[in-house]
Amino acid sequence: MAVVTPGASKLTELPGSPGLSGFPGATAVSRLRVYDWPTADGLAGGSPHLHTASAEGYVVLAGRGTVQTLSGDGYAEHALAEGDLVWFTPGTVHRLVNDDGLDILVVMQNAGLPEAGDAVMTFPPAVLADPDAYARAAALPPASSGDDALAAAARARRDLAIEGYLSLVERVRTEGPSALADLYTAAASLVADRTTAWVSQWRDGAAAQAEATGAQLAALAVGDGAHLHSSTVRRHDPAPVPLRYGMCGRLQVWA
Repeated sequence: MAVVTPGASKLTELPGSPGLSGFPGATAVSRLRVYDWPTADGLAGGSPHLHTASAEGYVVLAGRGTVQTLSGDGYAEHALAEGDLVWFTPGTVHRLVNDDGLDILVVMQNAGLPEAGDAVMTFPPAVLADPDAYARAAALPPASSGDDALAAAARARRDLAIEGYLSLVERVRTEGPSALADLYTAAASLVADRTTAWVSQWRDGAAAQAEATGAQLAALAVGDGAHLHSSTVRRHDPAPVPLRYGMCGRLQVWA
């Protein structure tokens, strides 16, 4: 889902130093209050979607619900309750269902990529095949439009994703995971032009943090702990209210 912390992780010093400003592991976190709006099949929840390059994890803070998934394992439902932890890899279509106040801490790999278009919603095939139509369907009006307009647009977007998703579920149940092939082809085509920018974000974030750890391990292997002298603590306050309208619910994010 999600979507999560705006902007890519950046280096403030050379790889190998402790001066990495990104959240540990180049992940990002957000707090998600899942929508309680009902859908065409009578369930309440968010917009089904997949991520093309990022894994995603949920830590359930409160409430009850389910995450429905379509993946190489076929269709599955995973119950969610306080304290549960579940995660999934790129390509897993996921739909959050809110049974009672479902409140989740989302941990997103590759901070910056989901906000840059890594998430692809399960709109009907005709929309997925047309980049302009997809962009129109996925967009929300500006914040200046007011809360009512934002909520209506987020709900309409969610309902369109549900329309495509419910059809896809039936195909996966009948044909197996191979029914996801057309969606995967469309998703890859939709994001292809964005990957050059993504590589830069990944290099400055996830790759740089891994390289820094490698350099620190090499130093420690010869008894060199110089990087420990530059230890520091960082803090980020959450973005101010109102909460954002995300794909699956209202989002509290940290910049």
